[in-house]
Amino acid sequence: MRENEQSIRNWWRGWKTYYEPKEVGCSGFAGRSLYKVHDYLSITKAAKKRAIQSMSEATRWLWIKSADAWAVAAGMQVGARSTPAALPGRGYLMLRDPKHPRIPGHIADDASQHIQKIPKCFLILKPMEFHVTVRTSSLPHAGTYNMVWLSLVGTQSQSHPVRVDSATQHIISGSAWTIVMRTNEDLGSVVLIRLRLEPRHGFPDLDWHCQDVQLQKSSAGQEVICFPCNRWLRTVDGDIELCSEQVCPLNLETVQILRDYRTKELQNKQQQIRWRTFIDGAPRCVDVDGLQQLGPNLCYTRQSPGIDLFYLKGFADRGTSWNNLQELEILLAHQGRDNSVAKYVQAHWREDAFFGYQCLNGCNPLVIRQIHNMPSNFSVTPDMLRAFLPEGSSLEAELESGRIYLLDYEVLEDLPANVINERQHYLTAPLCLLYYNQQGELKPIAIQLKQTAGENNPVFLPSDPEPDWLLAKIFVRNADFQCHQLLSHYLRTHALGEVYCVATLRQLPEVHPIHKLLMPHIRTTLQINIQARASLLAANGVFDKSIASGLKTLPGLLAGGTARLSYNSLCVPDDLRERGLDNLPNCYYAQDSLRVWNTLHRFVSGWVSLYYSGDEEVQQDCELQNWIREIFTEGLLGRAESGMPASFQTMEELNKFVTMVMFCCSALHAAVNFSQLDFNMWMPNCPAAMPRPPPKSKGSVKEEELLSFLPDVNATCRVLMVLSQLSQPAADFVPLCQYREPYFSTSTHRKLLEEVQRELHVIANEISLRNSNLELPYPYLSPDRIENSVAI
Repeated sequence: MRENEQSIRNWWRGWKTYYEPKEVGCSGFAGRSLYKVHDYLSITKAAKKRAIQSMSEATRWLWIKSADAWAVAAGMQVGARSTPAALPGRGYLMLRDPKHPRIPGHIADDASQHIQKIPKCFLILKPMEFHVTVRTSSLPHAGTYNMVWLSLVGTQSQSHPVRVDSATQHIISGSAWTIVMRTNEDLGSVVLIRLRLEPRHGFPDLDWHCQDVQLQKSSAGQEVICFPCNRWLRTVDGDIELCSEQVCPLNLETVQILRDYRTKELQNKQQQIRWRTFIDGAPRCVDVDGLQQLGPNLCYTRQSPGIDLFYLKGFADRGTSWNNLQELEILLAHQGRDNSVAKYVQAHWREDAFFGYQCLNGCNPLVIRQIHNMPSNFSVTPDMLRAFLPEGSSLEAELESGRIYLLDYEVLEDLPANVINERQHYLTAPLCLLYYNQQGELKPIAIQLKQTAGENNPVFLPSDPEPDWLLAKIFVRNADFQCHQLLSHYLRTHALGEVYCVATLRQLPEVHPIHKLLMPHIRTTLQINIQARASLLAANGVFDKSIASGLKTLPGLLAGGTARLSYNSLCVPDDLRERGLDNLPNCYYAQDSLRVWNTLHRFVSGWVSLYYSGDEEVQQDCELQNWIREIFTEGLLGRAESGMPASFQTMEELNKFVTMVMFCCSALHAAVNFSQLDFNMWMPNCPAAMPRPPPKSKGSVKEEELLSFLPDVNATCRVLMVLSQLSQPAADFVPLCQYREPYFSTSTHRKLLEEVQRELHVIANEISLRNSNLELPYPYLSPDRIENSVAI
């Protein structure tokens, strides 16, 4: 029993143990067990004869010199794992008698000379070997000239760093090389792999994209442990530690060295990634000035689909109004010749039914809401609207039945408008009342262009002269353009997506299950937002040069939008229900978004249930609680009235929040981004700027004057060039829930992933079938067209 226990202990230390009977009283005589030990070590024939002769001489000398029983020469302990200092690199016999712990010093000194005759290869216990395979990813230029140092970190100890022999192991794209690491230390269980990149003299210092490191004990049949990397390593990074594929919350981590590893990772990330205020009152952003500071692992290369801007160029010097609509038709015929939606918009943009359709299914379906009471500042009377309601009905009755809807752009009130081409432009904050009729059409029935009622702020009606009514609708569409670009698009998907990403990097270690799940959906927001702040939202960018909400407008609009933002408005079921869109048969945005949300919610719930068994574990996960608290503080600026959670008390609260993040950074972005060129290509439908103020009375505008209210030629083309680039998915875009990260293909997650992909595929097929029967299809939330993250 004692020998069996010793074997187990030695095995865990990486040693192989052989037991043979100890032969006592044989001075200088080679017993049978000695022959068998040599056979174990594959020492045969002449070599075995010489070894046994040398050992016989040594043991005979010890027998003569010492009256003690057999003992270890040079004072070594039984089971020691390194050779005596007096015998560097030599083997030794474990022959110690516990009754005689020491050999007299003069005997040990003399004995060492005789023990040196024992062959170097003769060891009763030998170190365990580890086969370590390092794989370089197949990305272009993933290899490096640099040298790699590698060491193993175990629960008991760590190995000395070993440098890869780069003269024979070339680190090139797609390469894999294996080294054998031998250690005399008791490592325990290997839990970390430590890598370090060292420059090679005379060669460029190139980053290296490591795919993973695979570890296997040399013993036959031992399990291969994978330590994923999937990132760029740089010489300036110093030591990089990789942990195995095991993912868990902090409260389920039992290995102290791995708990310390998580803490160290977050401390480093919090030093490297900090918060910065871009605009007071708006969500905060990452504190970097350029992509180089961001580092290679948070940057990406987007393969352009090859956007043709040829026919939009050459108008830079034409800072005047369009002469007539025919000029715009010529532009559309050249630049939008393949855009069937833009041609449909051109044909129907004047129609009230199409105006209402865009409120539900256009590029900004987030403003329209059902009302049951009229706003006090909207000076509409029941008599004004009687002609636009069914015979025998009334405004009060239609409000009660839920058929009255409102567009309210109050957030634009009193904001300064831009100066474009040295001309002052104008912003309005209109109120627009719409009626959902018995034919399933949503039509505008009253428009007030300013928030405050008064003599100079008339209420425009469909019965007014056509130029008046059309111009009122154009001002509403202009206001919608500002709110769409900066609130529905930038604030909800880009700015908040960046908050989710920064908080995840700072508060959730890479081995946390929520970090693993969300990073594919949020990683790209940092780069695209840094680029946007340096170009589109900067001096001489498109907002500065061509859009009514210029640089002086941005602070007030983004701060106002943030102050009005609620958590419910970010969660699709709550948002649709509160805005009264959940049961409209022709609101395709509502139908498709709800189906995608529910599918993602089931996926997230399954994922969370793999790692949390109940509400208490969610409450006790301090990393998770720090994460949501930082999002609440830095994203919603600690506004309790927003309804944004500051902590998680239940698994369902966690499921809902994570679903919201995934949806907003994928599906919502697809709905508000990839649709915008379709509805903006015909510029009169959604002008970005208005160079003339709104009319103060009815009958003051003629049809031929309408073009003078629209953006100048060069401003129009600048906006269309930007929208053309933003509205096209990348050539290599990743569809929703089609993950490239290896951990999604593990057995633990494969079933969940297959199920969510199957459900999304069914949704895509059903949307395709529905769209085949529509005059104007709504494809933007088809899962095969939803990009997995905000990458443009």
